[in-house]
Amino acid sequence: MLFPLFVLIGFGALVLFSAAGGSWDPYASSHVIRFLVFLPMAFVISMFSRELAQFFAFPVYIVIIVMLMAVEAIGFVGGGSQRWLDLGFMQLQPSELMKPGLVLVLARFYANLPIGLIPTWRSVVPAAALIGAPVALVLLQPDLGTSLALAFGGAVVMFVAGLPLRWFLAAGAAAAVLAPIAFFFGLQPYQQRRVFTFLDPESDPLGDGYHITQSKIAIGSGGLSGKGFNEGSQSHLNYLPEPQTDFIFSTMAEEWGFIGGLVVIAAFAMILGWGLKTARESQDRFGKLLAIGMTATIFFYVAINLMMVMGLAPVVGIPLPFMSHGGSSMMTNMICIGSLMMVARWNRRAPRTGLIS
Repeated sequence: MLFPLFVLIGFGALVLFSAAGGSWDPYASSHVIRFLVFLPMAFVISMFSRELAQFFAFPVYIVIIVMLMAVEAIGFVGGGSQRWLDLGFMQLQPSELMKPGLVLVLARFYANLPIGLIPTWRSVVPAAALIGAPVALVLLQPDLGTSLALAFGGAVVMFVAGLPLRWFLAAGAAAAVLAPIAFFFGLQPYQQRRVFTFLDPESDPLGDGYHITQSKIAIGSGGLSGKGFNEGSQSHLNYLPEPQTDFIFSTMAEEWGFIGGLVVIAAFAMILGWGLKTARESQDRFGKLLAIGMTATIFFYVAINLMMVMGLAPVVGIPLPFMSHGGSSMMTNMICIGSLMMVARWNRRAPRTGLIS
């Protein structure tokens, strides 16, 4: 796991160096420093015992809920949204912390729920409340992308916990019916424009479709091997918006081309494959649900960001893990990595079953 992680961090630092016009400041240096700070945190998390992780599940969830409510009261406003708490030394985004926090509390809930109660309402109503509370608070910020990430992570844990498939099919059908109502009455005007732009970005290439249009130009112009390190025109000439965060993959693809994109995707595939392997080898429900939920959280980041920059999904402001510049995103993903390392350590120490040779 560490090899592809270091590849992504190092590659991300090079791309951030280029995004700043050939300078380590302000992006690349802070990116590396944050990783060096959060990597020991991940190792500390990996040393937690199963009992300690379960003990902290609900207290951690409650603390993050309080922080989300504090965002509504005294939160820092940036980019037209109120999502951050100003801690002085950093701007903390509590909704990012809720992604692994929600997985942890749901894994704790289902691990202690008797198997016989799984196909009953007692397995759904409490879990729906645990998911619904943070999703509602995040939607108030407003942050549709993070709220979808929370719902996705929660749904994955519920599915793996063994809830009947027909319930998910019914929920999907209900969502499809309610989608038009949610679109016209639940989304902000700018969010509605993003959906229309996704469906037809060329209709307003200099307005709402500008981000997607410039991103696809950057990716397409990279060709097979790219224009060369620090030679990207889209980012250097400020055509590409947010080249250091949401559209860092576009910045990378312009300079490193299709080959660079394959390296990035392969590194993510190795990390996600390791996460799934960790979940599959877990011999208890808590570890299995925790590992699959953390893997799903990282997967959602990767999948939505890559689809977004290629014009396959609306722009929702989700950074690319381990490459985009951002402290809260780095912290969240390193918590996921630390949690997976923790479950992997439990697996290694678990008593082996099978034939004795």
